[in-house]
Amino acid sequence: MTSATQDIIEVKNLVSHYGERQILKNVDFSVKKGEIRVIMGGSGSGKSTLLNHMLALLKPTSGSIKIDQLNILKANRKDLTKLRQKMGVAFQGGALFSSMTVGENIKLPLKHHTELDDNTIDIMTRLKLELMNLAGFENLMPSELSGGMLKRAGLARAVIMDPKLLFFDEPSAGLDPVTAVELDELILKLRDAMNMTIVVVTHELESAFKIADKITVLFDGEVVMTGTVDEIKQSSDERIQNLINRRPRNDVVDAELYIQRLTTGQN
Repeated sequence: MTSATQDIIEVKNLVSHYGERQILKNVDFSVKKGEIRVIMGGSGSGKSTLLNHMLALLKPTSGSIKIDQLNILKANRKDLTKLRQKMGVAFQGGALFSSMTVGENIKLPLKHHTELDDNTIDIMTRLKLELMNLAGFENLMPSELSGGMLKRAGLARAVIMDPKLLFFDEPSAGLDPVTAVELDELILKLRDAMNMTIVVVTHELESAFKIADKITVLFDGEVVMTGTVDEIKQSSDERIQNLINRRPRNDVVDAELYIQRLTTGQN
């Protein structure tokens, strides 16, 4: 990891609701430049909601999010657009347009945000395809790619503009073990070769432990702990150990509240 100490992401007192249901509860953490930060938690922990807030796709109830010194919750559209040009996002399923070839999908950010000529765009596209081990696949349609290839094609599009910050949603989901390992190696390669800061949202323990410089663990919308891989593994928090060792939660059920919820529909 880089020796830089400046925080590129600062999340403070983040609170979020869906209707009356609270999803995030005073979430606090920061990410340093050049770091690979994994945000980990079980289903319903709030990690996907947190990612959407950091991408400014959802507005939280309260709190602040600064990315590269810009408070994205108060930024105007012009500043937010400028920031997004420094960011790449690789969505869970690749999110490629099915009516376009792989090459056309990857070129989109360059065509939309730059005035580069077509020849330069073609060269940059081929470079990113080479990086992702997809050379020669630019004329295929997304439907002709395997799951792992779709992930790499989506990643190629996410980094086509050489962003300083990359967000990756569930990189290993749905992949076979060998392909998942290859994708983990690719994430490490991007960090080292392009000096990117990478935020990965995942529930895949093996992947998280392989790539993370630090891990932030969410549980029921709260940050349980942030630490190195070894610190997370050695945590005495029962919730973290349950997650790591895939143990079910032993929830204590209040009988009266349970009956009330069934009969009234209220929690």
